[in-house]
Amino acid sequence: METYTTDEALSLMGFGKFQALVLVYAGMGWVAESMELMLLSFLGPLVREEWKISPQNESLLSSVVFAGMLIGACSWGFVSDKYGRRTGFLYSTLFTSGVGFLSAFSPNYLCLLALRFLVGVGVGGGHVFSSWFLEFVPAQNRGTWMVLFSLFWTIGTVLEASLAWVVISTLNWRWLLVLTALPCFLLIPFFRITPESPRYLCAQNRISDATLVLERIAVANKSALPPGVLTYHVESNVDHEDSTSEAEYLLPVKEKECMVENAMGSKSGGSVNALRRLLSHKFLRLTLLLWFVFYANSFAYYGIVLLTSQLSDANRSCSSGLTHVVQHNDANLYKDTFVTSLAEIPGLVFSALLVEWFGRKASMWFMLFTCCAFLGPLALHPNEMITTVLLFGARAFAMGSFTVLCLYAPEVYPTSVRSTGVGIASAMGRIGGVVCPLVAVSMLRNCHQMEAILFFDLVLFLAGIACFLLPIETKGREMD
Repeated sequence: METYTTDEALSLMGFGKFQALVLVYAGMGWVAESMELMLLSFLGPLVREEWKISPQNESLLSSVVFAGMLIGACSWGFVSDKYGRRTGFLYSTLFTSGVGFLSAFSPNYLCLLALRFLVGVGVGGGHVFSSWFLEFVPAQNRGTWMVLFSLFWTIGTVLEASLAWVVISTLNWRWLLVLTALPCFLLIPFFRITPESPRYLCAQNRISDATLVLERIAVANKSALPPGVLTYHVESNVDHEDSTSEAEYLLPVKEKECMVENAMGSKSGGSVNALRRLLSHKFLRLTLLLWFVFYANSFAYYGIVLLTSQLSDANRSCSSGLTHVVQHNDANLYKDTFVTSLAEIPGLVFSALLVEWFGRKASMWFMLFTCCAFLGPLALHPNEMITTVLLFGARAFAMGSFTVLCLYAPEVYPTSVRSTGVGIASAMGRIGGVVCPLVAVSMLRNCHQMEAILFFDLVLFLAGIACFLLPIETKGREMD
């Protein structure tokens, strides 16, 4: 009897109407996450002005969001690997939209701090949307489609910068929180028609359900499934990690290990077993390097977002000899933030060109080093125009590197531990998000701009080296 795998079916059917609808739905999830994070550029200064909080408390308002995301990234990853991708992003969306809306009614700083922490927990599930989307995409030109998917993140940042520019000038920061929570609400009515990932269904040994999803794809794309029945391959020596060489990683991966991994998960507990596999000899080097690269990318990207709103104010206060001045409602802040948000568009275009020509690893280290080069001159206190240009370039390449990383991580792990692996790596990135406000806000408020910029550059440089050392290149490699 003829058989076919999920990869073979998706490659034959190609990217069509069905994947386009999945792209839009998953993309809206990233719009919601990016808006909540872009909000941090404006919320801290505005709350500091209204409630007269210290610079340390201002930076804490951003740090608690990333602390929540650290917990959420791991938790939603475990949930989506055990109960399905749809379950993961449904409950993370409901949670984020609810507490995001409630945070607009915070009566004081401590209440706002607690609710923004919970927003972070919900937003931490954003990586489930990218993993879910990639599991419907055929291997050919997967990098290009992931870059297009990342465009939704840029749409979210530009939309949030535009909202802040308009809303703050006419209303107040509470309305900005309400409007920022809206994209999450828009996802909920369409949940019933969203499909489960056929790769996840295969890993759970639900072959008939996976076949039904593939048939839906075939109908929507006006194509046909391969002849035969859906199957997958089991690797009998899955636990023999010691005999696995790095060269074997470079071989095309078929749908294997699904039965073995499913059995292992049911016996020892999905999340514990998944973590043990990620730290096994087979994946240890990859996992640790990936954790650091996620940390550095998050630290740099969110740090640049915060630097955009902090540099001009810090320069003004330090030059006047005052380290704790109140930032007034300055239209230039929203203009500069909006302009630097647009930098993500050329960053995405550049990453789309590099990722298919030179591969994932080379694209990441090149863009990390280039971002490092753009940030360096900021240590010399350039004027406002040069500062905006340098931040524009740094953000473009930080976004490009982050985009390729979000493509690389789901590609490199097998289906049964993909969301858990990406979730924990994303959680490590959130540690970078917790730390970056301490550098981008607190150090600048205390007139240590050179030290802050040099710290950013050091982290980026080490991350570029880590990308050199990653053991696997996933360009053209089928997803397990």
